[in-house]
Amino acid sequence: MTTALIYGSVREARKGILAARYFNRLLTERGHKVHFIDAKENPLPLLDKMYKEFPKGTAPENMQRLADQLTESDGFIIVTGEYNHSIPPALKNLLDHYQKEYFFKPSGIVSYSAGRFGGVRAAVHLRVILAELGTPSIPILQPIPNVGKSFTEEGQPLEDYIPKSANRFLDEYEWYLKAMKAQRAAGTPY
Repeated sequence: MTTALIYGSVREARKGILAARYFNRLLTERGHKVHFIDAKENPLPLLDKMYKEFPKGTAPENMQRLADQLTESDGFIIVTGEYNHSIPPALKNLLDHYQKEYFFKPSGIVSYSAGRFGGVRAAVHLRVILAELGTPSIPILQPIPNVGKSFTEEGQPLEDYIPKSANRFLDEYEWYLKAMKAQRAAGTPY
């Protein structure tokens, strides 16, 4: 199983990176090859030209590398904060640069916020975006409220519910990943 874990915040004092690192570790422990795609470490220009619009071999190096990682992935875990009831602009920009790389592969949403709602309002917006990109999100969400108080600086959970809910979330994600991978091997509608 290969998963691209996509983290979309580029803020200076970002706390959601702790949640992203935690899920990266969990996926690795479960045997996934993980492509950790951090929007801050992989900056793309504001969308002017999608990856598919570049003639073969002419896309910028970092854009090509991300395309290769997304293509290789069997599914996606998207880690999103909540900015004004929606997703971070860097995450939207990163996602929008690609299209066919997502087709017929599942996605799972980990949302977080500094408050008690855990980013679920952003997760609702993200579901629509992911469906349009061709990577439908699994039914279960993994919200993390008070993200700054939920993990140590090393990325260990401080809340008892996190390991149990995170493993249930990943169990469901893996079910969809394996089912869709088998179906893709049998053929796609187009």
